[in-house]
Amino acid sequence: MEMPAARMQVTFMPETLQAIDCMYYVATPEFMEKWNRAKQGELVCRMERAIGGLPQFQTMEHMLEKMDEAGVEKVFITQCKMWSYWNQWMYMDTRLEEVLQYTERYPQRFVGLAGYNPLRIRESLKEIETAVTRHGFRGVYVHIYGFDMPLHDRRMYPLYAKCVELDVPVSMQVGHVLEAMPSEGGRPIYLDRIACDFPQLRMLGAHTGWPWVEELLSVCYKWENVWFGIDAWLPKYLSPQIVQFINSRLGRDRCLWGTNGLSWQESLRQLDEIGLKAEVKRKLVRENAIELFRLDREPAPEAGKKPEEPALARR
Repeated sequence: MEMPAARMQVTFMPETLQAIDCMYYVATPEFMEKWNRAKQGELVCRMERAIGGLPQFQTMEHMLEKMDEAGVEKVFITQCKMWSYWNQWMYMDTRLEEVLQYTERYPQRFVGLAGYNPLRIRESLKEIETAVTRHGFRGVYVHIYGFDMPLHDRRMYPLYAKCVELDVPVSMQVGHVLEAMPSEGGRPIYLDRIACDFPQLRMLGAHTGWPWVEELLSVCYKWENVWFGIDAWLPKYLSPQIVQFINSRLGRDRCLWGTNGLSWQESLRQLDEIGLKAEVKRKLVRENAIELFRLDREPAPEAGKKPEEPALARR
């Protein structure tokens, strides 16, 4: 017998433990219509076909209703920049304004991650600084594959330097890619070299790094500034070594939950079935995201804007 949504919420996600989804896209009908047109002549992701396409919501209020039903407090909206390997154009070109419609209307519920185009470095860095310092974005998201370069390519280093300067993390899809792009550029072991050169850069290896899971686990074991994202996978499909790492002493503070568009309610329900300790689950779905993205602090101040002097100092 199917339980009412409200009853289900209390069962698997207590009201005191509101989840934070670290990986989502713009999900308006207008954006999805543009994305569907752009995919013509491309290899459509088999998983996207299997679930009937990426989710979309007619209104933000409808999206918030679904978040509330599942017990999700915040969702990260990424300004995803996806370059077509086959046709050589930016076929997912999320604009800053498309993310701002979420974060400015409901700043307590949506968090922005800026995008990066390594073929337009100067313009990208300028927009990232604007997104972080003027609009309170909490980091940057990178989808490297279509550009056919590795994550530790020299054209990526200006981004990493900018993120250190702004004191924000960079989230990177690592592992294979399901579009018609080479997967090699997203090998998780490349985060090791990046961490060597940028030990102050906070990095999130998203999408589990599969099929090179061990590489991502190795980097997370080695470095204090690398986190492990389980987004884009329903928990029942996570490999035993991932679940073991999430539960471990060295992994419990370093793993983040996200969906990449999968069902919030089903994903959170399945977390109860993979043997996570209560403290570990709390860290996974909420506390580690707060720590990595510093959600308990005020956003970065606008660049070049000096703090107001105390009244006594102005006399």
